[in-house]
Amino acid sequence: MITVEGLTKTYGGFTAVDDVSFECQPGRVTGFLGPNGAGKTTTMRAMVDLTPPTRGRATIGGHLYRDIPNPGRHVGVLLDAHAQHGGRTGREILTIGAKTMGLPMSRVEEMLALVSLSEAESKRRLRDYSLGMKQRLGIAHALLGDPSVLILDEPANGLDPAGIRWMRGLLKGYAARGGTVLLSSHLLHEVEQIADEMILIGRGKIVARGDRESLLANTGPASALVTSLDNDGLAAALRARDVESKPAGTGLRVSASPEDVGRAALDAGIVLTDLRTGSAGLEDLFLDLTADTQREGHPAAATQPTQQGATA
Repeated sequence: MITVEGLTKTYGGFTAVDDVSFECQPGRVTGFLGPNGAGKTTTMRAMVDLTPPTRGRATIGGHLYRDIPNPGRHVGVLLDAHAQHGGRTGREILTIGAKTMGLPMSRVEEMLALVSLSEAESKRRLRDYSLGMKQRLGIAHALLGDPSVLILDEPANGLDPAGIRWMRGLLKGYAARGGTVLLSSHLLHEVEQIADEMILIGRGKIVARGDRESLLANTGPASALVTSLDNDGLAAALRARDVESKPAGTGLRVSASPEDVGRAALDAGIVLTDLRTGSAGLEDLFLDLTADTQREGHPAAATQPTQQGATA
């Protein structure tokens, strides 16, 4: 279990993390989401004593990271896939880790197989690895000591679609066996597919938390987008139920839940060809809650001259 209490980190007059508190429970994947520069990495570095907090604290299993004996056996960490000696091979990096933790060398072979790094790839130097290979090696190193807690910062960076699917399955299985996972990312779609709970951070502050359903429950009234073989008939059936609808593309936008629209269509004997929620999705919620931290769409962006205009 991870517990963060009132964590604050300031650099001079700049506050990178502002009174952040949350918990990550065993058996669950917690997604830590926010735009670049929102404070995710600083928070995670403070958890493992790489960045001393100005105030507050973070504990893992009730202990400060620095007080955990042989911490790699309890906490697996991947904060930077490049943070290993570039001249060492992947196998050497895992071997050093295994010896440091007092693990048998067979564990190195197990981890290389787990992350699908071949014998030839394991003998290549880290500087010659692709980003995706570095991420796989970083995940192997984090799992080397069979820890009960994983802290991973942007682990999907550099992975291809097959690699991302593999990582999702790996982390879901880890949590299903009782492990605690904290997974940071700015890629909402990827985290949404794996996280049991999500924590949204912007400008160093927690702006929302909860599972997908509870977060979406606060995105406004129910709405649906529907297309049928008889849109006029469906609109009439909805009016009979005092439900408003209006044309939208090849179908209708309806002020009701998809379930209510489906029941109305069933009672009227109308065949639906498409039915989906029209309410704001998690991405819309995320962008709305972190709007003042986004570079794109920021008022200042509209006032900046283009390169051509600046030099004309």
